[in-house]
Amino acid sequence: MKSIIGKLNDGGPVFTYTIMLLLLVIIVLIVRAFIQKDFSSRSRGIVASLGWFALAWGYLGRTFGLIMAFDNIAASGEITPAHMAGGLKMALVGPLCGITAFLVARLGILLLQLKAKKEDFEKA
Repeated sequence: MKSIIGKLNDGGPVFTYTIMLLLLVIIVLIVRAFIQKDFSSRSRGIVASLGWFALAWGYLGRTFGLIMAFDNIAASGEITPAHMAGGLKMALVGPLCGITAFLVARLGILLLQLKAKKEDFEKA
C-alpha cells in the first residue's frame, strides 16, 4: 500500500488523487446504476463525461510534469538522470491514472449498454 501511495505522490498529488477520486465516483455510479436498474443514456453519459475528464486531467498532469522536468534542468544548467527522472515520473503517472479511470468508465458503460439491450430484448 505504501508503494501505491508513493507512486501517486510521485505523479503529483493534485492530479493523481483527483483522478483516484473520480475513479471512485465512476465505480459508485456504475454500481448504483446496476442496483437501481437505471440503464438510461443519462447514467451512461455522466460516467462517460467523468471518464473523459479523468483522462484529460491525467494528460494535463503530464504536461506539468514535463514543464517541471525542463525547469529543473534549466535551473541546474545540466541534465542529470535524477533531474530528468523526477519530472518524467510525474509525467507518466498522471496519464496512467487517467487512462485507468477512463478504461473503467468505458467498461462500465459497455456493461450498462449490454444490460439495457438485454432488457429491451426481453421486453419485446
